[in-house]
Amino acid sequence: MSSELKKLNVLMCGTGEYTTGWTGAGASTSDKKIGVVALTCFDLRRLGKLGNLGMVGVNGGKFPAIRQHLQDKIGNVYKDMDVSFDAYPEGDSVNPEAYKSAIDKMSPGDAVIIFTPDSTHYPIASYAIEHGLHVLVTKPAVQLLQHHMDLVAAAAKKGVVCFVEHHKRFDPVYSDARARAADLGEFNFFSAWMAQPKNQLETFRAWAGKDSDIRHVYYLSSHHIDIHCWMMQGRAVPTRVTASAAAGIATGAPYNCVPQTEDTITLLVDWQSLKSEKHRGTAVYTASWTAPLKSGVHTSQHFYYMAEKGEINVDQAHRGYDIVQDETGKAWVNPFYMKYSPSESGHFDGQRGYGYISIEKFIDASRSVNAGQTGAADYDKHGLPTIANTVVTTAILNAGRISLDERRPVGIKRVGEDGWVLE
Repeated sequence: MSSELKKLNVLMCGTGEYTTGWTGAGASTSDKKIGVVALTCFDLRRLGKLGNLGMVGVNGGKFPAIRQHLQDKIGNVYKDMDVSFDAYPEGDSVNPEAYKSAIDKMSPGDAVIIFTPDSTHYPIASYAIEHGLHVLVTKPAVQLLQHHMDLVAAAAKKGVVCFVEHHKRFDPVYSDARARAADLGEFNFFSAWMAQPKNQLETFRAWAGKDSDIRHVYYLSSHHIDIHCWMMQGRAVPTRVTASAAAGIATGAPYNCVPQTEDTITLLVDWQSLKSEKHRGTAVYTASWTAPLKSGVHTSQHFYYMAEKGEINVDQAHRGYDIVQDETGKAWVNPFYMKYSPSESGHFDGQRGYGYISIEKFIDASRSVNAGQTGAADYDKHGLPTIANTVVTTAILNAGRISLDERRPVGIKRVGEDGWVLE
């Protein structure tokens, strides 16, 4: 096989806020007004790493408005930025399985980036891997532990790269905290909080409480659960999950989400040291999407880590950088995730943001495997969020959902070297 790094063809699955910044009612009101995935892919194509780009949704009738939005907000803002892409389904047709016809047109070694409702991740990722495509799937990878392990096996069989887009692993503060935690001895206590304002209920009403328990256990909380699992890799394992939920805001006016929609979810997780039988730890992960409006941050997030020889306290909502505007008041901004202001030359200038880097790392790995420079399994040996390195995260998420539904603690048990079961 040639060692030349060839351009990678990419299909973006999902047309919503995270991919395009377009929500159906115009540009998102969040901090992702022009999206993340499409913008990053357009820029990586400009830089010569990507070739053909496609985008697949359910309703083809949305694409004219999406194309206009991308041209207005990206093509007309950044120099030399081509925002063209192939769209599926074509015309005004509606097809929930349009991803299949799009993938059928691709070749082994191409790539798929999945940012769709949680319940669709597994069938799309499975179909893509079966066709020999590399896959980047947003968190949570899947909703069920068994599905996660199925994807691990499928990716290994096909020799393709499969990453989960846990971009917090590329936040320099979080990665530095993980490195420092290794010197603090046995783990004792971890507490994490992540919340977004109530207007997110407007953006995600179509699938809130139906396809997922919102941006809680399966979306928002997965950020810090994965970070903690990453910190504990090879050091400790989770053994039991007990969940509790608050409700009543999302289901009321003006949001009117389905009756089973929770507002705030907390998971209490027991951890057991792998090196010392006497050392046990406790973790509390809380996430909400009913935080107050106009608090100055889109995502309120922090965690506290205490260990045998020290502690770590990280506040990623307030980074010492705030702006005040007469119309909107004070806001704490985060250009470290995605920098949207152009460079001095007028080009996109966000290549150092960890939202961009998390996608680029996947692109680089896929191109390297295609060129025969590396094998897909090589990436499991490092701290990258491969599908194999994120199984424990899904185990906790799945256990949390079961605990909420069945109102009981759920055990997590390791079986063999790589297997996990819920009890």
